[in-house]
Amino acid sequence: MNNFQKLAAIAVVLWVGSLWAIGFIAAPTLFSALSDRQLAGMLAGRMFTVTAYLGMACGVYLLLYRLIAHGAAALRQLVFWVVLAMLGLTLVGHFGIQPILEGLKLKGGPADVMHGVVADRFARWHGIASVLFVIQSLLGLVLVLRSR
Repeated sequence: MNNFQKLAAIAVVLWVGSLWAIGFIAAPTLFSALSDRQLAGMLAGRMFTVTAYLGMACGVYLLLYRLIAHGAAALRQLVFWVVLAMLGLTLVGHFGIQPILEGLKLKGGPADVMHGVVADRFARWHGIASVLFVIQSLLGLVLVLRSR
């Protein structure tokens, strides 16, 4: 295994591990341990931001690695398309949905956004983000199992 392959393996571990650790362990723990849901949401949001940028870096590296190592044959590999889908979901979540959620928080005022006038819209967009995150996490499982 050469150094580029090792780095690709590390990128998979970092990306998928961070998704699972933050999304299914750290964020739920924050909401169960902290009585201030706004603080829990702010901290979880920051962790998801770090995870998104880590995912972008890992995704771009993995795509480039596959293209350089396998040439056009990479386009016929499941792993390539799984990485591309995960990267796309990361970009949609971070640059598409997250700004909408932030805008709704601002529109909701200083009160908890889940009890304000934008609560329904916030809950809907948060639900969409959650579903996309679960899909991305499941794709991560495929990536872990199929990466060599």
